[in-house]
Amino acid sequence: MGRAGLAAILAAMSLTFSTAFAETPAKELFGAEKTGSPHKPAPIGGYAKGCVAGAEQLAETGSTWQAMRLSRNRNWGHPDTISFIERLSAYAATQPGWEGLYVGDMSQPRGGPMLTGHRSHQSGLDVDIWMLPASDLTLSRQDRENISSISLRRQKGAFVNENWSAAHHLILRKAASDPAVARIFVFPGAKVRMCKDETGDRAWLNKIRPWWGHHYHFHVRLNCPRGARGCEEQAPPPAGDGCADAEEWVRNILNPPPPDPNAPPPTPRPELVLADLPQQCAKILTR
Repeated sequence: MGRAGLAAILAAMSLTFSTAFAETPAKELFGAEKTGSPHKPAPIGGYAKGCVAGAEQLAETGSTWQAMRLSRNRNWGHPDTISFIERLSAYAATQPGWEGLYVGDMSQPRGGPMLTGHRSHQSGLDVDIWMLPASDLTLSRQDRENISSISLRRQKGAFVNENWSAAHHLILRKAASDPAVARIFVFPGAKVRMCKDETGDRAWLNKIRPWWGHHYHFHVRLNCPRGARGCEEQAPPPAGDGCADAEEWVRNILNPPPPDPNAPPPTPRPELVLADLPQQCAKILTR
């Protein structure tokens, strides 16, 4: 076989590999990565369609936190996320009964879509904080697989239950007051309770947004770091404290509106492939 023939075969093999790589669900590609990429830290794309370069791994145990469910390997994030966890957990440790925070899912080593669970958490700027007070920071790896957080909701999220405490209010207020934070997602009843209980500055309530679930943990989403040109910000929340919006959520939980008979059936979300993500994400996977 001549050189031209061999080159043609190699080119065809390369094309086949590239096509298969491009058509593989992105969650499988990113879910297979075990370590961060050797790049300067940078969030790329959006929270639900992106990746992260040069992610750092949150230490499994710190002075005021423990990372949970270590088998998932989702304790990675942009350095800003690591710094935020350090700040918030140090504050949480000042609360009665709290030694710090139990940290749930952050991002995969290179971000991107996850094999299971979240649609977001892709750019290294999201972190779930457990509602369970971190009273013991000596949990083993196995303990952290078996222990569960606690739910704070009652009546499908319309109200808080007996597990809610003043410390939850204060920790959420501290998180929302952090300039690095864009939004915090929590179940509607918690937002309404905080709206009723807050007697001081209410500006921070604007960042607390009601969303389905989020009663075993609250979800913190950070702003794009300054100068991160490839990072896509989420639109800022509407003006005001958002309390009336949360009350509307609660009313709809207690008295659900009748279904719209003319509503079109839901369209299944297509599986993201690498081509759906920013072009830089391919480089994050191949280096």
